[in-house]
Amino acid sequence: MPEGDTVWNTARVLHRALAGATLTASEFRVPQLATTDLAGWTVRESVARGKHLLLRLTAPVGADATPAGGPEGTNGSGPVASTADGSTPAASWTLHSHLRMDGAWRAYAPGDRWAARPGHLIRVVLRSTEAVAVGYHLHELALVPSAEEEQLVGHLGPDLLGPDWDPAEALRRLAAHPDTPVAEALLDQRNLAGVGNLYKCELLFLRGVSPWTPVRAVPDLPGLVALAQRLLAANRGRWTQSSTGSLHRGQTTYVYGRRAQPCRRCGTAIRKEELGERVTYWCPVCQPDPAR
Repeated sequence: MPEGDTVWNTARVLHRALAGATLTASEFRVPQLATTDLAGWTVRESVARGKHLLLRLTAPVGADATPAGGPEGTNGSGPVASTADGSTPAASWTLHSHLRMDGAWRAYAPGDRWAARPGHLIRVVLRSTEAVAVGYHLHELALVPSAEEEQLVGHLGPDLLGPDWDPAEALRRLAAHPDTPVAEALLDQRNLAGVGNLYKCELLFLRGVSPWTPVRAVPDLPGLVALAQRLLAANRGRWTQSSTGSLHRGQTTYVYGRRAQPCRRCGTAIRKEELGERVTYWCPVCQPDPAR
């Protein structure tokens, strides 16, 4: 499940594969970037911001500071290759992507078979002499001057795995919407960045809170926020997401993905509710809600 820890792990994989490398070729299979050529550009770093991934690049020495093909209309808003006053932009650009529910990046050695996903799902290929990075089913793919990154991620709340994690600010943002159900509030990336369906469900079970409890009625909201950060941090650096402490198949979660199975605490059948891509699992006994 691509949540904050998964994106952090993905950013680290890309950083290890490409950071400091000069790209020998690039291929974009999305209309808005189809003519963009990043050959000769150097990958400076790969970082995660919540559930967004930012790959920062630097122009070749002495070259035009605009990627060949001129990323035009990266988000449907027209050219982005010059600043508002018409001056030349800085020679630093950022390739932004969002994994959502089904996106992924994979790094391969040159010559390796790209076996992670079917070929028709590939959206971008970045090549260096040492590695090939392939992006599958990526969303919100955009190439912007690094100085304009905030246009894409500036709306996000404090990053649970970021160096600037600010629990007080996260609490302030959550408390600003007291009547919002807490499950919905946790998924709102404007409050705190990194929680998805899996961690939402597990956090609320661990705190004994019904998903439909208004934010104002959550007992110990600071404790919930602190647990969110600890849980994502505990899974950072590994691909198996666990809230139980076990990494064995079928034992990694308390409620998520366990509809109709017995609650690990009380034995009651776990329930599930779906609304589009948002799915909620909970135990009606351990997480009581008198209103339902």
